[in-house]
Amino acid sequence: MIVDLKSTPHKTPRLIVEGGLVINYKEQFNINAKLNIKIDKLFDVNIYIKSNIKPVFRLFPVLLSALMIAACAVGPDYSPPETTAPDGWRADLEGGLSNRQTDVDALAQWWQTLNDPLLSYLVERAISENLGVKEARAKIREARARRAIAMAGLFPTLDATGSAKTNRTSEQVGVGRRTDLYQAGFDAGWEIDIFGGVRRSVEAATADMQAMQEEYYDVMVSLTAEVALNYLDVRSFQARLTVASSNLKVQEETSNITKWRYEAGLTTGLDVEQASYNLEATRSEIPSLKTGLEQAKNRLAVLLGRQPGDIDPDLDKPGDIPVAGPEIAVGVPADALRRRPDVRMLERELAAQTARIGVAKADLFPKLTLTGSIGLESLSSQDFLDAQSRYYNAGPGISWPIFRARAILQNVEVQNALQEQKMIQYKASILNALEEVENAMIAYSKEQEKRSSLLRAVQSARAAAGLSQDQYSSGLVDFQIVLEAQRSMLSFEDQLTQSSRNVTADLIVIYKALGGGWTKITSLEFPDTLEKK
Repeated sequence: MIVDLKSTPHKTPRLIVEGGLVINYKEQFNINAKLNIKIDKLFDVNIYIKSNIKPVFRLFPVLLSALMIAACAVGPDYSPPETTAPDGWRADLEGGLSNRQTDVDALAQWWQTLNDPLLSYLVERAISENLGVKEARAKIREARARRAIAMAGLFPTLDATGSAKTNRTSEQVGVGRRTDLYQAGFDAGWEIDIFGGVRRSVEAATADMQAMQEEYYDVMVSLTAEVALNYLDVRSFQARLTVASSNLKVQEETSNITKWRYEAGLTTGLDVEQASYNLEATRSEIPSLKTGLEQAKNRLAVLLGRQPGDIDPDLDKPGDIPVAGPEIAVGVPADALRRRPDVRMLERELAAQTARIGVAKADLFPKLTLTGSIGLESLSSQDFLDAQSRYYNAGPGISWPIFRARAILQNVEVQNALQEQKMIQYKASILNALEEVENAMIAYSKEQEKRSSLLRAVQSARAAAGLSQDQYSSGLVDFQIVLEAQRSMLSFEDQLTQSSRNVTADLIVIYKALGGGWTKITSLEFPDTLEKK
């Protein structure tokens, strides 16, 4: 850049810089500008565009040109990927399953269909008090704030400035003069988003916020299912303890009978010992069942945001295992994909990553910035507020990272690769969602078949146990038959209890796989954070 010092008819010497910029200066002011110019004199500086038109009007062509191309944004425009879903489920709709259209409101609160008031209470408490839900809410607020930060880049900035400085030059290189400088004013700046980098960042931040909303919904889907499953565990362990205690009483009675027959000389000591170890074997199962019960209660308390053991007293009372209604509407696969928050979240993350490609590409192009300052500046505090102390400057600036192009291009490649990963994750989530529903429906229908068989087995085992004990008391059968009948009865009753629990658990998994258990965020919960899709 060429600098030429010339005299002018303005009674003020000036520096004329190649490119049309003019620097006026007066004595008693010092400058060491970015042009690497050092002048021994002290002078005032103003930069303006040389023209017969007032400087402020020179900005209009720049602004007009920027506005004409402001609608352009580099990078790909996002469109949701096409999703192909099967027309129907491959699994046979048995055991009350129906392809009838799902009721969205009923699916959102599916636990109500189990008709268990305590379960409904626990689920509602978990939704309001669970720490994972609170964390997900905080993430939404964070994402909303980040979106606001990104949007701020679309608007001008205005900063207030002020300073009071004292400067004294060295007598070894100058006159050793001291000068004071007082300054106050406002600095404004605006980066015109010509190539859409800022708009793409807002687009990405908006999609990120929506992804956090979907993550919040997904947390609720998982939470409601986990609360219900742990509640089932509590009821199941209580029922299994009841079965074990009931069988323990029967076996105690049998043990007493063997002792009576032994004392009467009607049997050998072998029957007594066999009855004893059968009794103790059953008794040994009770501690592990109690352990499982307490662990399920502790887990349930934590899900409710409480200390382990701090659980509702009503849960200490044994209750029935909840059962499903006669018909379960599962709809069609497309309904499940539209409903599942994890699939929706990945779709929003894909949208955000697509926008980030545009953010990266925008770095390849020049950035136009309009800057300006206005204020007061004086060497003396006495005349600081005088009209002569006023100053202003305004003008455009441009920056273009020419020698960082390779790094920027590699960053674009990084963003493209990340978008491809998100697309793969999105497609995988669709397959996983369909698999979960199919597997849950198969498990639900087949577990009902198992439960029906176990129910018949329990009825027969109870009858056999009663008959064998009566016949043993009469000396008609060997004691080994009694032992086998009692063991079978205990085993089948315990299996039936677990199967009843599993049927309802499989139903809960179906509701979870269908994306049930959440409702949309309202403006009362998160003001100004509604879905933008």
